[in-house]
Amino acid sequence: MLSAFRRGEWRTSLDTAALPGAAGSAYGLALVPEIVSHADRGWWDSTRAELPPFTGRRELLLAAVELFTRGRVFVGGLGEQDADDFRALVWETAGLPGPLVDRWCALLRDGLLTRGEAPAPDDLLSLVALPGNTFTCLDSVLDQAERSGAVWVRPSRREPYSAARLVAALLAVGWPAARIGLYPTGRRGLHGLLKRTDRQTVYGGAGLAASVRGSPALTLHGPGRGCALVPADMPVEQAVAWLLPLVAGDSGRFCINVRAVICTDRRQSSALAVPLAAALDALPPAPGGPDWPLTVFREPEAAHRALRSVHDRMRPGDRMLTRRDPIALVDGSPCVLPRLVLLQEHVRECVQEYECHPLVGHEVPFPFAAVLHAAPDAVRALTAESLFVHRPAK
Repeated sequence: MLSAFRRGEWRTSLDTAALPGAAGSAYGLALVPEIVSHADRGWWDSTRAELPPFTGRRELLLAAVELFTRGRVFVGGLGEQDADDFRALVWETAGLPGPLVDRWCALLRDGLLTRGEAPAPDDLLSLVALPGNTFTCLDSVLDQAERSGAVWVRPSRREPYSAARLVAALLAVGWPAARIGLYPTGRRGLHGLLKRTDRQTVYGGAGLAASVRGSPALTLHGPGRGCALVPADMPVEQAVAWLLPLVAGDSGRFCINVRAVICTDRRQSSALAVPLAAALDALPPAPGGPDWPLTVFREPEAAHRALRSVHDRMRPGDRMLTRRDPIALVDGSPCVLPRLVLLQEHVRECVQEYECHPLVGHEVPFPFAAVLHAAPDAVRALTAESLFVHRPAK
């Protein structure tokens, strides 16, 4: 049972949630009720005035990320955990293969090493609500820890272990216990945390984005709707080599992953889509190799639900070009294999059709993209809706 960390201690709770795991495993998560987080805000207000000045944060963050990646820490409810234990745990519970964990740890470290000068710290209580698709969003925890009076981390219930390990690593290198918290909650509890903190960073999909009220203190990271613009004169083989990592990299779990491949030449879309689908079909199921490893779903229904969300959004005339069975069993759990859909041609001149086609920009936690042809007006409309627009380097 993974503990919460609040008021400077690892704590259990009467409110708990079951967590996914490989067959035969049983994991749980201690939840923090809204009434408790309300009381903890009062505790923070009375405590912060007594805390001494806090300097040297960047150095402690670097030490904590190093420990997170390679070291041994104590995690409440789990006990002593080294780097191999952590990798085994997130594979068994979240289906994250070792090569992907190594890459994401390196991204966290590189992001911290290349970060610019930190802003002057303030005395605000910050909240970071994390997604379950990738733990690289812990970068926001590092950012808020460096600038805030304290930061409370609300982990995903699908994968809370990386957040707990980072909190444990911060404590191990000497981070003041009163300045960090781990607050697992349900959706209702998240809204309570939003009301009781001074600055918020929230990650989530379209449903969560719609339910969270905007405020000057809130930074919302919603759907990225990543797309790639393929020039009309780009050779097909070169385009496939460029697009494959954009679609399949990081198991398709980043908001920057390409979900729509936009071709400006009407003959190019089908000519490009077939070999790109073949390249995606050639990727081995997780854990696979180090190049674009795939993840597995420890909640089988979540895998089938994500896959159905693609098929249910297809329209008459759309073509599924990836040919393998869509799900492979890996370590007893489903791995959803990459999917590529060529959108119907009869909408290619209609901006409104592209804006409302349910597969354009659709995000799922596995590699998926739709290939389409778009006239210039449609291209402008599509890129305006995308936070990440990829173009080949000249």
